[in-house]
Amino acid sequence: MKIKFITTGLLALTLALTGCEKDFLTVVPETALSSATFFTKDTDFQQAVNGAYVPLRPMFNERAWILGEMHSDNTYYARNVLFGAVENTQNVADFAVPKSNGVTPNDNVLWMYRFSYQIIARTNEILSRIDNVTFTSQDVKNNVKGQAHFLRAFAYFQLVRHYGKVPMHLTPVTGREDAAAPLASVDEGFAQVIKDATEAAKLLPKKAAQEAGRATSGAAKTLLADVYMIQKKWADAEAQLRDVVNNDTYRLMPDYNDAFSFTSANKNNAESVFEVQYLEGAAGFNGNHIYRFVPTPITAAELAPITGTSNPQPLSGENNNIPTPDIIAAYEPGDKRLDASIGYVTLSQSLRDDKRYPYIKKYARPHAQHNNTGQNWPVYRYAEVLLLLAEALNEQGKTGEAIPLLNQIRTRAGLAATTATSQTALREAIFRERRVELAFENKRWFDIVRTGRVNEIIVPYGNRIKANPQAYYFPAGAVPPPNAFTNLDIYYPLPAVESDLTPHF
Repeated sequence: MKIKFITTGLLALTLALTGCEKDFLTVVPETALSSATFFTKDTDFQQAVNGAYVPLRPMFNERAWILGEMHSDNTYYARNVLFGAVENTQNVADFAVPKSNGVTPNDNVLWMYRFSYQIIARTNEILSRIDNVTFTSQDVKNNVKGQAHFLRAFAYFQLVRHYGKVPMHLTPVTGREDAAAPLASVDEGFAQVIKDATEAAKLLPKKAAQEAGRATSGAAKTLLADVYMIQKKWADAEAQLRDVVNNDTYRLMPDYNDAFSFTSANKNNAESVFEVQYLEGAAGFNGNHIYRFVPTPITAAELAPITGTSNPQPLSGENNNIPTPDIIAAYEPGDKRLDASIGYVTLSQSLRDDKRYPYIKKYARPHAQHNNTGQNWPVYRYAEVLLLLAEALNEQGKTGEAIPLLNQIRTRAGLAATTATSQTALREAIFRERRVELAFENKRWFDIVRTGRVNEIIVPYGNRIKANPQAYYFPAGAVPPPNAFTNLDIYYPLPAVESDLTPHF
């Protein structure tokens, strides 16, 4: 019997938490987790929902920025010709993800898929059992249930917009027979996201009443609006976004730099709608974003001013997510966000003639120990809520209402009010503003896709790289691979490993 990977997440977790059939031979183990000894009280479900957040950490630390930011014209990789193990990430950045019969061996594609289904497996366990248990407080039950619905909605949202058609699992996997599911259509996938996110919005408290870092009703409504924007359901998106703006406590931080957390401070601030939580230290909850982003090879002395650690160590290899000349040029003169977002470092060991490289400064927060950071990753910020609402209004012909929302963002950036007055001009202005306001937050590729601009933007971008590789961090004589910019599909192929384990793709 063929099975797919999600049995590793769905089936393994299920077998750990589900007891055997109840017959006279069944003996419930008293020292291991099972449905007979777990999921019996409030704290069990609270512990389980905590576990459902866990895959978000490696998802955003290791993969999401590759698939959402490097797979765009915002960031690229700094080519090191002495380092050969770059294919998986290089292929994504070069729009050369290999595919055959709708699947790919690319490791980044595989792990984004796996982390998403780990979340789904864990939330399915919670949602399948929670109504069978009496909680000490209905509010506590609603909160846990709402978080589970939000996380499942978020995981399916990632799957559908990355892969298009994906397997749909809404109940725990109990054995190999139900481990491999048929592919649901894009419409079916988004319908499930909407259903889960709508339920989450009803059950979850607002930010002011929620424990910091957990999903809120505002986060669920923003996720709903995100789906509606893809579907061009502008009025539906407007309704959700207006609710977030008018009935919650979010606000823009006065300084753009303060919209992003430090390694141990400013987390879940007033602008944060939802962010992935990291904790610096030895507990295993840390990230290391900047070490994946900073250009290399870099000496300890060159790295120290960027990270502020007491024990900086040199880094070699080939690092990624390097801001392109294109994104740097996208900032208007006087835009305060440029200096907050992008810094520069000179690498004495670089093989390039121009040894000066940009790096993503907004994630370079001082921390104590090398390769161990604690700043959170911003998934949704209030600034994006305002920009989404401006776009939804403009697409309905409410251009006059949209302009002040855009100008809130521009004013904080130190820029003059937009000169756009027509619907067409404002559409372009909002698109440009999203690029610089949300730079390096994994938004750019999905914005290009949902606005139908893949060929318009990516084709000339690829031509610029091939015409002048040295401007895109290649040493003299090095060039992009021959297959660069040959796969402009709007969805990633499904993981090849999975195709060996399921009859459905």
